[in-house]
Amino acid sequence: MTPEFSRTFRLDELGGSRAVSIAAEEGERAALAARFGLLDIDRLEATAELTRDGDTVTATGRLEGEVTQACVASGEPVPARIVEDFALRFVPLGAGLEGDEIELAEGDLDQLDYEGSSVDLGEAVAQTMALALDPFPRAPGAEEKLRAAGVLGEEDASPFAVLKALKDKL
Repeated sequence: MTPEFSRTFRLDELGGSRAVSIAAEEGERAALAARFGLLDIDRLEATAELTRDGDTVTATGRLEGEVTQACVASGEPVPARIVEDFALRFVPLGAGLEGDEIELAEGDLDQLDYEGSSVDLGEAVAQTMALALDPFPRAPGAEEKLRAAGVLGEEDASPFAVLKALKDKL
């Protein structure tokens, strides 16, 4: 299956290092929005430096996007601006796996596998954008709507709040 936002770069055309810019077109943004459960993606673009070292390609850069998510409480649109720096390492499929557990240091890059003779920066940017999204977007007034529906907030559901409520009943 071809990703919705595919921007491939052939290893044999990269040389040592190459600066690139990519941007998702309207149809690609609509398909990505459907895939990631977003109401809309108004803009998704990235600039990166691709550096090849043998079969490994390192991509460092920045993505910028403007998306609209649905509020988790009301479903209302919640606009968000995403600005995310990234550092990715593309390695051939199956390379670098030395057992079931991999321990990463703080400075290690995210690693993505690729097959064939090219890497897909577009798909990597799409996944990076998805990881940068707020997992629980809330529109203004969402807390009040949740309380009205009987949902307890953190301060009401903590063990101390429950103990206080029991104490108050005594």
